[in-house]
Amino acid sequence: MSARVSQPAAVTQMPKARAGYLRDNKSRVLTMRSSATREHRDEVRVAWKRAAGLAMELIQNSGMLRGAADQVIADTVGVELVLNPQPDLSDLGYSPEEASSLVRTIKQRWKRYAWSPRECDQRGKFTVPQMIDIALRWDMVYGESLGVVSFMAPSERKRYGITTGTKMCMVTPSRLVQDTNEIEGLYQGVVHDPNGRPIAYRIEERNAGIVTKREYRGYDAEGRQLVAHAFDPLDAGDVRGISRMASAFRQHIQREILVDTTIQTAILQTVFAAVLTSKTPSKEAFEAIEAMGDDVGGNGKPTYSDEFRDYFMSRLDKAAESEIAISDAPQVSHLAPDEELKLLTTQTPGPQFLPVNRELARDMARAIGITFGGLTMNHENATYSSTRMENSSIWPVVMRRRDRIAAPTVQPLYESWLDEEIGEERIAFKGGYALFLAHRDRVAWALWQGPAKPSADDLKSAKGASERLYNGTTTLADECAELGKDPDEVFEQRLREHKRYTDAGLPSPFERNPNSKADDSADEPAASQSQRQREDA
Repeated sequence: MSARVSQPAAVTQMPKARAGYLRDNKSRVLTMRSSATREHRDEVRVAWKRAAGLAMELIQNSGMLRGAADQVIADTVGVELVLNPQPDLSDLGYSPEEASSLVRTIKQRWKRYAWSPRECDQRGKFTVPQMIDIALRWDMVYGESLGVVSFMAPSERKRYGITTGTKMCMVTPSRLVQDTNEIEGLYQGVVHDPNGRPIAYRIEERNAGIVTKREYRGYDAEGRQLVAHAFDPLDAGDVRGISRMASAFRQHIQREILVDTTIQTAILQTVFAAVLTSKTPSKEAFEAIEAMGDDVGGNGKPTYSDEFRDYFMSRLDKAAESEIAISDAPQVSHLAPDEELKLLTTQTPGPQFLPVNRELARDMARAIGITFGGLTMNHENATYSSTRMENSSIWPVVMRRRDRIAAPTVQPLYESWLDEEIGEERIAFKGGYALFLAHRDRVAWALWQGPAKPSADDLKSAKGASERLYNGTTTLADECAELGKDPDEVFEQRLREHKRYTDAGLPSPFERNPNSKADDSADEPAASQSQRQREDA
């Protein structure tokens, strides 16, 4: 009898614990998603043309996206970007009164220049506000805007009957070539110096049907900016931008397919919502009857197949005499025996249509930089708190777009225009043009103001501004800028109106006791105060 040797139980080895990024689970979601690492500017160069083409095609064929482009312009610049010159004249011999007078003159002359297409546009077609609108649309489609500042000689000005020589020519970003030669410092149409600074732009031009490539210097010998190339970079090495909608193309196309499919399904269900139910045999039944053969009958008697065929043919002939029409003139005259007509209701869209549609639209709204309501015009279930939070979260995006895209497009034109105005003595400057040229950057500095921040409750916003002014945590200039107004213009207008009232012996609406704080809630009934407190809470 052999001895039985017991084997030791197998020891289950526990997996080693580890920590780190990209840890996957049993679903292997991360493992199945491949990725690669390369410079972002290379990603832009590879995808730029296709992204631009898709973005343009979507905007041209989508009322929602075309409206979104208009909403971007309305949020960012409103009617126009208002010039607010900020010259530093502290050590140039200007008194405060003289500085205010110079600023006022600059504003007046710029307004007339900016709203005259023949004066400001190389083509003589667009005003400065329209150029900014074009730049913002290009930023949405191409991810960048491009404009060339030029100077028209006096002889050519005389031919057109205009005064100024400074002009801006907006150039479609697709004309900025995709050529790349890193040995020459050329990358995607932009020429760089050894320090990586852009010094020239290679633009494709079409003259008399002949396509040529021409390089435009970024700055002239005296440091004036000649090319306004504005884009919002993602990486420090970026040379050009890419469509803001690129990250949401897939979601928007999915939404279009969802909507189109839902509409087509609903139309089909509406057209074919009438179902005729009959016990009449189908083609297969008749073939089975024919297969019974002629072995049943005899002596001139009809077979079973003949009898069944005659019976069903008589029923079909009777049904053919009636008419069922489902059209703009519906008609049901008579039904054959054992037939039933049912009218069905449409089952489209399903309960998941609206939630999915909203989520896909939110993705596009976030990529563009506008609110969901601004994209879809859907303000269902919106409350004061949600609207206020939505406006507060999107407003910094609007301000960034104004400072990164809109203002850099027009600032080079303003600087060159002011240079010309002072150089040709249409605007007087102490010390003459030589002193201005030595301090041009200081004198030509300016801010650009857009529309007021949206408010869900104007009364509460006004009270908040009064509270900040009373507590000393803001200034009138800040509050005017919040409303999209020029503080200097507001002051001058108030001064004129105040003087007009006092000269006429009437109480001025601008007079108040600066040592007392007006309490608007003092005269409110107790019920109104408690109601207001509940609303604020």
